[in-house]
Amino acid sequence: MHQRKLILLGLSLLLFNSGVCQTHKQLNYLFESGTEGYECFRIPAIVTSTQGTLLAFAEGRKKGCSDTGDIDLVMKYSKDHGETWSNLTVIWDDGENVCGNPAPVVDETTGIIHLLSTWNLGKDHEREIIDGTSQDTRQIFVMSSTDEGLSWSEPREITTSVKKDKWTWYATGPCHGIQLKQKAHKGRLLIPCDHIEAISKKYFSHIIYSDDQGITWKLGESTPQDQVNECTVAELSDGRVILNMRNYDRSQKSRKVAFSEDGGHTWGDLIPDETLIEPICQASMLMVSPEKEEESILLFLNPADKKSRQNITLRTSLDDGKSWKGSMVLHRGPGAYSDLAQLSDGNIACLYEAGLSNPYQGIVFEVVSMQEIEQAAF
Repeated sequence: MHQRKLILLGLSLLLFNSGVCQTHKQLNYLFESGTEGYECFRIPAIVTSTQGTLLAFAEGRKKGCSDTGDIDLVMKYSKDHGETWSNLTVIWDDGENVCGNPAPVVDETTGIIHLLSTWNLGKDHEREIIDGTSQDTRQIFVMSSTDEGLSWSEPREITTSVKKDKWTWYATGPCHGIQLKQKAHKGRLLIPCDHIEAISKKYFSHIIYSDDQGITWKLGESTPQDQVNECTVAELSDGRVILNMRNYDRSQKSRKVAFSEDGGHTWGDLIPDETLIEPICQASMLMVSPEKEEESILLFLNPADKKSRQNITLRTSLDDGKSWKGSMVLHRGPGAYSDLAQLSDGNIACLYEAGLSNPYQGIVFEVVSMQEIEQAAF
């Protein structure tokens, strides 16, 4: 018995010294794969309502982590800044088909929460959709909630308004959208999206937008260059809009950005942001206002590694993304997709995929105080 205790103690010390125990304590799973009727949870998105309710969305994948098959849109909400959470709610289940890519946006004028998403047949694989050999294609839908996410309208298809006939694959988000606060397009709702062309099979990013409080949705122009897709969007301090994109140009192992002068309708040329390294993965961005400073802070969260999906890092910029002064590593182990929201108390909610052995063991919820962010940034 004494020898067994020594062996267990030695193993514990080995794990602690390697950082595994410390990492494990940091993984506060909000959606944990293999629980609540789903083999895998992926694709996080999060917003704070006008009443301060925190709503976290994900894809609940019934039979594994594959992007195809029986996938539902699921949600949990919190009324106390993420201290406690509701039970899991399934907000869209279409049998064996794919209901995914949650992209929520809050209309600050009406308080309505709009949830954009995509659908395809569960039997159709992404490659088949891209090649044009699938039975159906990707379609775009919107749902809305007027009661803080307690109930949702029936999914309403908007494909013909926001997708061109020559496009095959299409994705909303996945991450939160924004509402513009400045200049001529104040009040506009923006959702970051991407698509693939049928003949060229080139990847592009774009946005869709609504100028009538989510009643109708329109298609903005694509990025001038290709090899980008999943993207995140923010309004800068001067009223311009920045699009930050997943980059497939491996000569530049970093994110690419573009800017819009007309509320996200058209975009300038793609520019590499060499500080924001990535292993080809989705990322998230959020513009926030600190408590004691007039300057806005632009936040960026992704797996900051050129080769592997690991090292989930939160970065801060005080100059609209021209430079990134501060950074915090939230999880050094495997990690992938993420999203960000500012809580009603000013702190920052981080929702990200992470695990010990792989990035898809669950979706972690973590709060970073604005004080920590300011200390890193200023």
